[in-house]
Amino acid sequence: MIKGLKICGISDSETLNYILSHAHPPQFVGFITNYKKSKRFVEYDKLKKLIKVDKRNTNFTSVLVDPNDEILERIKELNFDYYQLYDVDPKRTKDIKLKYDKKIITAITVSNKDDVLNYKNYLKISDIILFDSKGYHKSESFDHNLLDIVPNELNKMIAGNIQIDDISNFKNKDFIIDLSGSLEDANGKKDINKIDKLLNLFAKI
Repeated sequence: MIKGLKICGISDSETLNYILSHAHPPQFVGFITNYKKSKRFVEYDKLKKLIKVDKRNTNFTSVLVDPNDEILERIKELNFDYYQLYDVDPKRTKDIKLKYDKKIITAITVSNKDDVLNYKNYLKISDIILFDSKGYHKSESFDHNLLDIVPNELNKMIAGNIQIDDISNFKNKDFIIDLSGSLEDANGKKDINKIDKLLNLFAKI
């Protein structure tokens, strides 16, 4: 059974308020905090205002790619529950977790079996392991069958260009599902209608 849902790449208050006010809000909402190559990146001043809201029961996640100390210090007082870390080694991950007292989602980017097995290096550090594609900021996909070697008891999340209509394929899997690009219109803006469809569909599974 699917364990949860994450909507990533939120960058405007209208979309965020819609998600939080929905009858079936997701477990997680993600914000691109320091990766400027992403079209979903949110500048610090805007981000600070954007997430200063009542989260209700949704966890706010700061998505960080190899974050330096400067950005970590800037965001440490912001309204985040989780840090989702890309390209951060186990030792640095542990240091960040202890210093900033945040739950950690470690992102493992996957193209082969050996990439998947990298999760073992983070077992005692991370709260959730996210398996994503190598082109994560481009909403690219990867072969999800590679994850068949991952133990059921691992608290895990899956991303990589997952479409709304793919959700039913995961109904017997114990993943948290992470969507972003599939919830956008042709201009790359989050589409309220697609988000509504996703949340209502997920509530029925």
